[in-house]
Amino acid sequence: MRPVRRSQGELCERNTAAARQFHAREGHLRVPRQHREDVDGELVGLGSFISNARRRADKLSAERHDALIALGVRW
Repeated sequence: MRPVRRSQGELCERNTAAARQFHAREGHLRVPRQHREDVDGELVGLGSFISNARRRADKLSAERHDALIALGVRW
């Protein structure tokens, strides 16, 4: 069985949901690079998402950038 392909928007929303969940539980977004967050039974590579978002901050859309800032991402 092949995994379901997702659009960039869907992937970003899933990763942002994982970040919200982590932040609600831990109170911060200092996520270890290897951390995987369970969102609705699916493991999300949250650590790599946050790391990549920091590295590519200048290329993020304003909407995605603002969503991460609202969660407290430290650039």
